[in-house]
Amino acid sequence: MAEAITPTVSDRICKHMNDDHADAVLLYAQKFGDTTAATAAIMKSIDTNGMDLDAIVDGQSTSVRVSFERPLADAKDAHNVLVEMLKKVRQN
Repeated sequence: MAEAITPTVSDRICKHMNDDHADAVLLYAQKFGDTTAATAAIMKSIDTNGMDLDAIVDGQSTSVRVSFERPLADAKDAHNVLVEMLKKVRQN
């Protein structure tokens, strides 16, 4: 059964990404959020259209919105899209 991306699900995804995949969150900010100078980033929220990150650029906290190429269907789709985005970055 599909799990909608509610605020609770967003919080769970963000906690997992920040705790276990901080390197990936930084790549999302650098490559998809147009903040190539970011040295750290945390995922603040995720919804069907994109994710909100807080990136550190030149020592300053900067809000970054990363839009997805298409709307997400559910939480499983969020996982798939985040993995696809990493694969794109790592292929280059």
